[in-house]
Amino acid sequence: MGGSDVHDMSYYGKCMVGGILSCGLTHMAMCPIDIVKCRKQVDPTLYKSMSDGFKTIYRTQGIKGLTIGWHATLFGYSAQGFGKFGFYEIFKDVYKKALGPSAEKYQTIGFLASSACAEVIADTMLAPFEAVKVRMQTSNFTPKFFEGFNTILANEGWNGLYKGLGPLWMRQVPYTMVKFGAFENIVRAFYRNFFTAPKDSYSKATQLSIVFASGYLAGILCAIISHPADTMVSILNKKSSNAPIGEQVSQIYSEIGFKGLWNGIGARIIMVGTLTGMQWYIYDSFKVATGLQASGGK
Repeated sequence: MGGSDVHDMSYYGKCMVGGILSCGLTHMAMCPIDIVKCRKQVDPTLYKSMSDGFKTIYRTQGIKGLTIGWHATLFGYSAQGFGKFGFYEIFKDVYKKALGPSAEKYQTIGFLASSACAEVIADTMLAPFEAVKVRMQTSNFTPKFFEGFNTILANEGWNGLYKGLGPLWMRQVPYTMVKFGAFENIVRAFYRNFFTAPKDSYSKATQLSIVFASGYLAGILCAIISHPADTMVSILNKKSSNAPIGEQVSQIYSEIGFKGLWNGIGARIIMVGTLTGMQWYIYDSFKVATGLQASGGK
């Protein structure tokens, strides 16, 4: 499951920094789309379409309205990227050693298990930032991150910051399993079926283009699989309630139904496809720039 790089602490450290850059920068760049998506999930009648959402927010709030919560987004998803990519590489090597000679045969299981374990850690880092971000983007909440963090902590305790962790795991763990499992297999399929010469014979630009295309295709699958939980996270984090999480989830589902779980899916497919493609591109670009190999190969 590993490449030709030496997987030492320097390698894992580079992967963690690459993860910070790939997740933090891309999620911050997608902040305007995320704002419209979250508001449509919380109130489907708010905007007629995505374009109507952009126009309405820009007309009523200006450019600031389309960047609400960018601090929380940058901090939160940088922390998530640190855990997601860094621990994925660590767990991947752990499972490779555990499987021994069978590692190659069961590599997809290794990809899925490694990414699931890494995401559990990554989401624990992300959850408080996500709670503040959604509250900022979907309600009349303070636009200042640290003030918002302290307000939720003072009024609702740590439960207010972590009440979305369960649904976040429900959204992100399957999402990340698909993101890594599908990507690893798609990028290998490109080299097996279309770019059949030795990998090193292709330029770095070509290798990174293959990485982007593989990431984009994996991202489309990620969006579809994780969207219902994403909707639930958005609505949960908007509400200020100390009721048990299970009770809140049941109440929300009774209000919106199965169809309501798919509000904003079109925007999310565009957002997550682009996001995932760019994340893998930035991640691998950083790895290549620091002397590591790009992802993929036969």
